[in-house]
Amino acid sequence: MSGFAERLHQAISRKGTPALVGLDPRFDQLPEEIVERAREAGGDEFTTTALAFEEFCKRIIDVVAPLVPAVKPQSAFFEQAGPAGVLALQRVNLHARRQGLIVICDAKRGDIGSTAEAYADAYLAGDDASRAPFAADALTVNPYLGHDTLQPFIKACHERGAGIYVLVRTSNPGAASFQDHEQQDQTLYQKVAEIVEQESAAECESGSSSYGCVGAVVGATYPDELKQLRQAMPHVPLLIPGYGAQGGGAGDVASAFDADGLGAIINSSRGINFAYRREPYASQFPTRDWEQAVEQATLDMIQDIAQNTPAGSLRSE
Repeated sequence: MSGFAERLHQAISRKGTPALVGLDPRFDQLPEEIVERAREAGGDEFTTTALAFEEFCKRIIDVVAPLVPAVKPQSAFFEQAGPAGVLALQRVNLHARRQGLIVICDAKRGDIGSTAEAYADAYLAGDDASRAPFAADALTVNPYLGHDTLQPFIKACHERGAGIYVLVRTSNPGAASFQDHEQQDQTLYQKVAEIVEQESAAECESGSSSYGCVGAVVGATYPDELKQLRQAMPHVPLLIPGYGAQGGGAGDVASAFDADGLGAIINSSRGINFAYRREPYASQFPTRDWEQAVEQATLDMIQDIAQNTPAGSLRSE
């Protein structure tokens, strides 16, 4: 059984890019043809929303599967539609797995004891999609209930070849209100980073990989902290949100990569999902060609990362 970081880096190397496409469906921004088809199918508003989200995300997956190594469905948008939305999330994840993509489910779960075990069992399928209902290769995890709450997730990762990404330094403007809290000359996010590095380094000692299954979420919107955290967590795979719509650029994430262009994956969600609604793509593609806008925005992201980060070396391999 291959570890998560090894599988992820193999996928990144095959595609020649660490670009990650987030799946953040928003009903009021969907192409009208998808909304109309969902409404014609009948059912209440939640069923309509779920059907529209499922079609939209599956079609994005079909566009980006040849281009990128992974997708990141955001669970909250699907949960908005209730049980029908949750089923849609499951089907979207399975569709992505069938297309050969790594699936990082962005659900930010975290709890104590048996509850954490239940979350891990629900989401973390690892290298075999049939092992968990939501069929994810990896899951985002909230660590703020304590170090012990990570252990059920880490145990599942070891057993299934799965991965987790622990919230360390998030991309939102208000992150500092808690994460910058200092005690004994160390901020809270630095303390979390220390624990995450310990967990991944311990795994690397007994294996052949330079990276462990315990990753970290570090926002592109804090480039100085990102550079410091990369140095503090040399064995930790990074998931970096905040690129594109949130203001982060490729230059802001360059320090996340090792000399081989590995060690990080860069997420863009809104900027790709709804590219047809913004320039320059709105002028290039009519609404009916929204999938072409998705493809072009993805290609532009791939090129931007290649030109401005060490990950560019992957394109020549």
